[in-house]
Amino acid sequence: MEGDAYRFGEYELDTARRQLRRGGETVHVEPRALDLLCHLIEHRDRVVPKNELLDEVWEDRFVSEAALTTALRTARLAVGDSGSRQRLIRTVHRRGYQFVAPARIVAGSPAVGSGRPAGVARASADASSAAGGQTIRFCRSDDGVRIAYATVGSGPPLVKAANWMTHLDLEWTTPVWSHWLNGLARNRRLVRYDERGCGLSDWAAPGFTFDDWVDDLESVVEAVGLERFPLLGVSQGGAVAVAYAARRPERVSRLILAGAYARGRQVRARDEAERDAAALDLDLARVGWIHQDPSFLRVFASQFLPEATPEEWDEFTDFQRRTTSPANGVRFLEEFARIDVSGIAHRVQCPTLIIHSRDDARVPASQASELAALIPDSRLALLKSRNHLLTAFEPAWDEFLSHIDAFLAE
Repeated sequence: MEGDAYRFGEYELDTARRQLRRGGETVHVEPRALDLLCHLIEHRDRVVPKNELLDEVWEDRFVSEAALTTALRTARLAVGDSGSRQRLIRTVHRRGYQFVAPARIVAGSPAVGSGRPAGVARASADASSAAGGQTIRFCRSDDGVRIAYATVGSGPPLVKAANWMTHLDLEWTTPVWSHWLNGLARNRRLVRYDERGCGLSDWAAPGFTFDDWVDDLESVVEAVGLERFPLLGVSQGGAVAVAYAARRPERVSRLILAGAYARGRQVRARDEAERDAAALDLDLARVGWIHQDPSFLRVFASQFLPEATPEEWDEFTDFQRRTTSPANGVRFLEEFARIDVSGIAHRVQCPTLIIHSRDDARVPASQASELAALIPDSRLALLKSRNHLLTAFEPAWDEFLSHIDAFLAE
């Protein structure tokens, strides 16, 4: 029934306007996944075959079943479901899929043309007119490199420093990052960007140093026109955020560091054995990335998401392949190993929240403790997780968001 809004749990789906809301707040969903969700809920009285979904959502464009699987995973994630839970969308073996959660029609909305807004399948850069939609723009760094940045949501700003690996558009469709974006943009205006060398920013850059990354963050802040704002740094983006906060204390009101570290592996090696281990790790990474070796890339993914499934590791690996070139992947890893902000962290003047997984398999929690000792006005929160990047369905994720909400509300 086109033009209806359906309510299920804390969600409301307006099929005419193609909007998903949670508690009254718009949830950003990749257009294909949103179309799939609308079709399933409109035909919830039956099992919808795969071929019908492919024809309805992708129309006359030929795509593989992998595209359908990705869109289905994104749709499930958007409404708090998963392939293992299947509380809302059930897979019926060899038949298709069915929306099985109790849903009721709560309101009608005027149909918009055919029920699908013009251009709904276009990239997120064209979605700025939609409520809660993402807007992608570009700026230039001091050395002329084009940097892509995006804003989404409304309210007070939160700037996120870039980290390994990002893609402003594709992040909405991967289960690795989509819940991060929705959670961080809730009641806020989230500003993020692709660092030089990956995503929608220039892949060919004359400089590729840590200082260049800090300069890129400054260029984005200037382009957006922010005077004072809270800053979030994830993984190696935490070191970038620390360096910027030390450089521009008048700009950063609060600092949040998640899975971050002050010193790269080569720098923090304490003896010859640790230096040899760091060098070996980097050599393996060079070979694995240059040759795109599947076995290495899966091991690499498992370090970020040790509690994920092999399919989720493959999803993470595929996402990384699409964000940068093999040569740039190696350049990133080489520079990560040399990071060292231990000598300037004491210059951070704002209150700082450091959040870290207690059993982080990629960056040990000892690195978070070091940051807490270096930054004067800081506090440390350890979460029960092994994942370097928290997943949507682990208890630590809600705890992570609660820590951030409380910290920014102070």
